[in-house]
Amino acid sequence: MNRAPLQGAPVDRAVGPPDRRVPALPLALGLAGALLLSLVCGVALGSSGIGLPRVLRLLGAGLTGGRLDAGEAAAYAIVWEIRLPRTVLAAVVGAGLAATGVAVQALVRNALADPFVLGISSGAAVGANAVLLFGAFASLGVWAISVSAFGSALVAMVLVYLAARTAYGLTPLRLVLTGTALSYGFSAATTLMVFAADRGEAARDAMMWLLGSLGGATWGSVPIATATVLAGLAYLACAAGRLDALAMGDETSASLGVDPDRLRRELFVVTAAVTGTVVAVSGAIGFVGLLVPHLARMLVGAGHRRVLLVAPLAGALLLVWVDIASRTLLAPAELPVGVFTAVLGVPAFLLMMRRRGQAFGGAR
Repeated sequence: MNRAPLQGAPVDRAVGPPDRRVPALPLALGLAGALLLSLVCGVALGSSGIGLPRVLRLLGAGLTGGRLDAGEAAAYAIVWEIRLPRTVLAAVVGAGLAATGVAVQALVRNALADPFVLGISSGAAVGANAVLLFGAFASLGVWAISVSAFGSALVAMVLVYLAARTAYGLTPLRLVLTGTALSYGFSAATTLMVFAADRGEAARDAMMWLLGSLGGATWGSVPIATATVLAGLAYLACAAGRLDALAMGDETSASLGVDPDRLRRELFVVTAAVTGTVVAVSGAIGFVGLLVPHLARMLVGAGHRRVLLVAPLAGALLLVWVDIASRTLLAPAELPVGVFTAVLGVPAFLLMMRRRGQAFGGAR
């Protein structure tokens, strides 16, 4: 059965496979090389003034098990226990948000969709703020925020699914409307929690989390986030052909042997799981999942196999440098990562809309 596209928010015509512009594989290799260099820069740059040669020596000692002088213990701890997990997690979160942005835009066939349109991030915020403001799940120690945020994200996912599901399956319009409505409800609950809690450091921490921050990154949070993002990327890579079919409409995809309702359910679960995981460790970081997929399509065309090769690397590269800026521009103070992504994302997205008006519903 054919599903109508979203009213008032035209389907992105660029989602269907037009002519490619830049060869995807060389671009992906270039982005991968730039990402490796950026990871080194992310470890080297910071307020403590550890130079690049010294950072490289400390990294080499840690990788090879080399011996270090006792005077280097503090610098070694900064590099290996603070900066490196934070930089790696920034890359993982950026890749996850970009990949799920591609998936959500195909899921709802809407150019303006991103991983947060389903209400998952707002649901995660309720759990995270319960820990930050009221000390919930304190027995879990350093895992309290991540576990609580991910658990509340799963609850939000279930609520959105149950509310949006009909006898005819999941339709794009109902998903977006349900996710938006529940997102407002979760945001209201979060605001009420902030007002009900004591003012001070807890409220500030809650605001930092709501705007996105990687300041709490540890090696304990990296493996789970990495495994979830890699699993999501693997699924999306295998489903790239079906995503191309889904972007052409339910009737066309059914004629090509793709069950649109089943694929939509699978995409909903995968994007919710990846979004919930990365939001649990980084807070709500906007615009990466909205901006990067469009940038990737501009560069390599709209075939999902090519887009999914480029977008995660571009998202990782973007968030690594955004995190560097957030902790160095006003050092030793740290700014929320989400502020920088909004500063970059708003003008870039408006510029893309002006240059590609037809793809965003402009006149021919």
